[in-house]
Amino acid sequence: MPRLDSLQSQSSLGFGGRCAKLDVGWLLGLVVLLTLLASSLILAQPVARSPHAPGGLPVVLQREGTRIVISIGGRPFTTYYFDPAVAKPYFMPLRSAQGTVITRGFPIGNTIPPAHQHDHDLEPHQRPMYFGYGDINGIDFWGEAVFPKWSDDRVFGRTVKVKIERMQSGPRSGALRALFNLVTPSGRVMGQEIQSYRFQGGANWRIIDCTFTLLANRYAPLTLGDTKEGMFALRLAPELNSPPGHIINSKGAVGEKQVWGQRADWVDYYGRVGQEEVGVAIFDSPRNLRHPTYWHARGYGLFAANPLGIREFTRDPARDGSWTIRQGRSLTFRYRVLIHHGDVRQGGVAQAYEIYRQEQLSAMRPSSAAGSRKGE
Repeated sequence: MPRLDSLQSQSSLGFGGRCAKLDVGWLLGLVVLLTLLASSLILAQPVARSPHAPGGLPVVLQREGTRIVISIGGRPFTTYYFDPAVAKPYFMPLRSAQGTVITRGFPIGNTIPPAHQHDHDLEPHQRPMYFGYGDINGIDFWGEAVFPKWSDDRVFGRTVKVKIERMQSGPRSGALRALFNLVTPSGRVMGQEIQSYRFQGGANWRIIDCTFTLLANRYAPLTLGDTKEGMFALRLAPELNSPPGHIINSKGAVGEKQVWGQRADWVDYYGRVGQEEVGVAIFDSPRNLRHPTYWHARGYGLFAANPLGIREFTRDPARDGSWTIRQGRSLTFRYRVLIHHGDVRQGGVAQAYEIYRQEQLSAMRPSSAAGSRKGE
């Protein structure tokens, strides 16, 4: 191929019996223009907006007893439950921008509907969206004492609301923050947990930014043991189970066998629910411990980010993912949930993650969290 600097500065083109002079610079400009046009066409697929972009819909939060109802653009989105009769707080259901429910519809409080009591892979402690860990100082905050049949452990803790610290509606986003006690079976408070959320939505997407802080503020450390039972999770509508739904991660791995126990920036489930092709992704923040995280992603609809279950995920008994939060310190985890229309490509999941990644990196500060690993 000839070098550009070997081209003549002018070339002659015959047209209609006349010879026109054409500057090579003009030709190069035309090539650049065509290249940019082609790129714009390639990238012109639907992409989730940045949470800071104009066009976000109004978000309204309204408290009703032991729950907070969240609507976006005047349409129901989700409800946050913190009834002390239930072992942990949770969201139920999650909806797409079109109103499609993408999460499982039970248990309702602590009740399993009769039609579902014998479901395969019932796992009723897996709430539609929740945070919990199966081994904090040997106590299970993932399973629930009311459903012991579905857990290996018999020592269950409870995450009990202390107060709602913030509940804010807004023209383009809404915010929620709540403080909880981590309570042992004997009723002792062994530490605390702060759950913070920010809600946004547009014409074809919904976003929840989730921040969870564990506080070793009760005169003793908190040790998170190595277990697959955790940590931030969704339990999806059965239509998104794989099959018939699809699981894919940021590395292009597809299906439970390729995704479960592997590390990735994000995982997405998508499929047809009712009349809508819809998907949901969880993004792992680059600020998180052991980013990119391991994924406890099952074909039956459990969908969890878990950076601590290294021994179980790798099946290597020599490894230990345990982490100790020293007394007086804390440990924070950050995730984004993106609910999108269409499949993973139509939903612009990879591009949306890059937006999130850049936001998280720009917000990064020296961490106040301190802990120690037992080994990796």
